Amino acid sequence: MLTSSSSIDPNPSEDNGVGLSDSTLSQHRRKMLDLINRLHTTGVQTDMDLPMIAVIGSQSAGKSSLIESISGITLPRSTGTCTRCPTECKLSRSEGAWKCIVKLHITTSSTGQPCDVVNVPFGSPITDKADVEDRIRRAQRAILNPNINAQKFLHELEDQTDEQAELSFSKNCVSLEISGKDVADLSFVDLPGLIASVGSAGKAGDIDLVKGLVTSYIRKPSCVILLTVTCETDFENQGAHHLTKEYDPEGKRTVGVLTKPDRIPTGEESTWLKFIRNEQEPLVNHWYCVKQPGSQTLKNGISWAEARKQENDFFALTQPWSTVEPQYQKFMRTSNLTERLSTILSELIAKRLPEIHKELYNILHKTHDEMRKLPKAPSSDPVGEVWSVVGQFSSHLSRRLEGTPDEDGVLQSIRPHQVEFKRAVRATAPNFIPWRKGDTRKLPVAEFLANEEDEPQEPEVMVPSVLIPRSPMPQSEIYIEDVLNHAQRARTRELPDNYPFIVQQTYIKEFTEKWAIPSQILFDKVYDILKEDLRALVEEHFEKMGRGGTLHSVLMIVNEHLDSAAKQAKEKIDWLLELEKAPTTLNVHYYSNYKTKFLGYYKGCRDPGELTTKLENYRAPATIHPNPIHGQAFQQAVHKALAGLTEAGLSVQASDLPRLLPVDPMEPALEIMAGVRAYFQVAYKRFADMIPLAIDYEIVRGLHKGMEQALLDGLSLTGPDAHARCQLMVQEPSTVASRRIELQKKLDRLQAASLELRKLFV
Repeated sequence: MLTSSSSIDPNPSEDNGVGLSDSTLSQHRRKMLDLINRLHTTGVQTDMDLPMIAVIGSQSAGKSSLIESISGITLPRSTGTCTRCPTECKLSRSEGAWKCIVKLHITTSSTGQPCDVVNVPFGSPITDKADVEDRIRRAQRAILNPNINAQKFLHELEDQTDEQAELSFSKNCVSLEISGKDVADLSFVDLPGLIASVGSAGKAGDIDLVKGLVTSYIRKPSCVILLTVTCETDFENQGAHHLTKEYDPEGKRTVGVLTKPDRIPTGEESTWLKFIRNEQEPLVNHWYCVKQPGSQTLKNGISWAEARKQENDFFALTQPWSTVEPQYQKFMRTSNLTERLSTILSELIAKRLPEIHKELYNILHKTHDEMRKLPKAPSSDPVGEVWSVVGQFSSHLSRRLEGTPDEDGVLQSIRPHQVEFKRAVRATAPNFIPWRKGDTRKLPVAEFLANEEDEPQEPEVMVPSVLIPRSPMPQSEIYIEDVLNHAQRARTRELPDNYPFIVQQTYIKEFTEKWAIPSQILFDKVYDILKEDLRALVEEHFEKMGRGGTLHSVLMIVNEHLDSAAKQAKEKIDWLLELEKAPTTLNVHYYSNYKTKFLGYYKGCRDPGELTTKLENYRAPATIHPNPIHGQAFQQAVHKALAGLTEAGLSVQASDLPRLLPVDPMEPALEIMAGVRAYFQVAYKRFADMIPLAIDYEIVRGLHKGMEQALLDGLSLTGPDAHARCQLMVQEPSTVASRRIELQKKLDRLQAASLELRKLFV
């Protein structure tokens, strides 16, 4: 992501005015650095990539000395690893007197978890550089002991050692805000030195802990890595270099610094000069070499001005540094390094600024979206909130059960099963055969039924095959001789040609008993549809309420209510099935009409000359032909017969003429067959309407009846304990609460950063 360093001239001209002496560039640089420092103060660097300089190096690589030289202050020193937490150095040139403000920049809790970003002032501003070392030491102790009040370390606990601290290392920072006339405009963070081993007092996990801490900084694309390498140790044995190569393999954002050049073994100077010439491990922003005063010199109280003079004399008078080509002289001395770092960072900030604006806007938008996706925050009125949700659920359920114009509506899902139920009941019609067994003729289509029982032309609704109840198997044939034999066996004291009603009743019972199965299938399908729809509706309204217990309680209550409605519906179905066991109808006209049609149909089937069929297909001739052909002769003969009967005062149709045929010996059986078949038409249509109506009334429409009250009672939303119960119901899960707090903290950081960005252009 970071490419700005590659666009910076690695070999700036010495006379181009870049530096603290250029007031225009210094003001722009200071403005950029101040902005990025304020953004870091908000803690937004945890959410996005901000430009920064991270100083890293292996243990004893001279990193602390370099930081002291750049900042002009003395850092705490002791045996072993000194830096146990990051130290932010925010340097800015000002016309006022020199001062240093120490703060504790807290981003993690005592357990290492992210927390609210706070900047805690640690003591009053320091005006004497000699006091800085002790204040930093105390600040580091406060950072490493998060469970102790930080202010105690200002004047107490002076004798605490590093081994007695609660933490070995910490991600929290000691922040130094240093300003003065001779201070460079530069900001950087000094990270703990990489360690290869731990002493007897150390912890085995410290090696990986420090490496992880350093990695968390340098892996960010906008982090300029200030890599310190000591010349007194073989280059390849210094782990900081290998870690840097892992995250910046092309060297685009690394600035190399060689330290302790005075300790190079005799004869090995040429190896290190290759770095200064950028021939060995070349970097886009080059390698620099600095010389800092030794520990004994520091103890003697050397000033930083004198230290800079000694450094300048070393590179000007000591071989081979004094004879290095002129174009490489600017890569030696701390002042040149500081100037270059300030330029790199300010230019990187300026280039990244539009991207920071865009990234900040995108992260803010995304965070707002994540907040909106969270369940609604618990209300201060838990009783009102729960009652409101119950009311909304009840209203939504009522609309669903009443019918909605949706493809996945409840009624739309039920309708295909109602249609299949009607087909299944109709398929139980008795299959009477008006011939004796062995007759191979095929029954003709009963046109009066085909026209009447066509299914309505509705849009096809796809129903999974597993949900469609199987229609009963085709009914076995009942031959006319079986009907007559049955009737004769059933006679008791009846007069000749009279047969007991038990015959018809037997055949009627056979088909009505088959209606229980499709009725049960329809009931089961409707029940399953309602249960699933109810579950989805409950989840829609209650899933995000509280910690999940409310959802399960509501599901139990509504399912119990559904089962209660289902019980009533089942009782109504059983009642209707029981009614059909006693054949009866008041629809005499409908029954008689069908019986006449079926009787004519069965008689016609037995007419060998197909006279009945011809009469049914009769159409009055338009004209009378004197010499009719065969077809015309029949039509004209029927016309004459009908005309004669009409003239005699008898109003008849051609379809009535089959009654004039000779009496069929099977006439009693035909009468029974026609009567049973006619009654089926009356009963099945009645039953095919009543079962769906009963189910709809009792379990579909009936589901909403009493549902709201059942929820109010089942959840105990009334009474003295209602408030406490509702408070528990709306209490959100700890994970959601934590996520809400986390997102709110993130929003606060982002909004604070957004405010700082807006200030830049005001």
